[in-house]
Amino acid sequence: MASLFSVVSPGAYAAEADDSFSAAGERIRQTGIQLQADIKKARERLEAQEAREAAERKREAERERQQAIKLRQAQESAQARARQEEMARAEQAERVRQQQAEKAEREKKLLAEKLLREKSRVLTKEEEAANRQAAKEKAIEALRQARAASRNTVKAFSE
Repeated sequence: MASLFSVVSPGAYAAEADDSFSAAGERIRQTGIQLQADIKKARERLEAQEAREAAERKREAERERQQAIKLRQAQESAQARARQEEMARAEQAERVRQQQAEKAEREKKLLAEKLLREKSRVLTKEEEAANRQAAKEKAIEALRQARAASRNTVKAFSE
């Protein structure tokens, strides 16, 4: 039996090996090209994903900024309304206080006028009483003088 090596010539192995190496090299080269293309696509997808995420972060930041602005404006508006309401309450309280002060002043004046009228009435009564007393005293004095004159007249006649 002849050996396998003896049937095939050594040059045939070299040509077959060259073809095999060339084919393997071509497959490796094609695989490298494919890997580079896959890596390039993966990079592009990664960059696109990162760009989408960055855009989403930017949109979210803008939404948060807008929300913060709206919240701040709402707070400022609420504070302004609260200040206006407080001013309105203070003005109302001042009006009520002023009205109460004016009412108290009117009542004080009315009371003073009433006291003055009462005092005048009392004085008038006292004056009337004093006038009556003076009239009585004048009448008594006139009566005394008349009696005295009548005694003097009676004495004058009796003498």
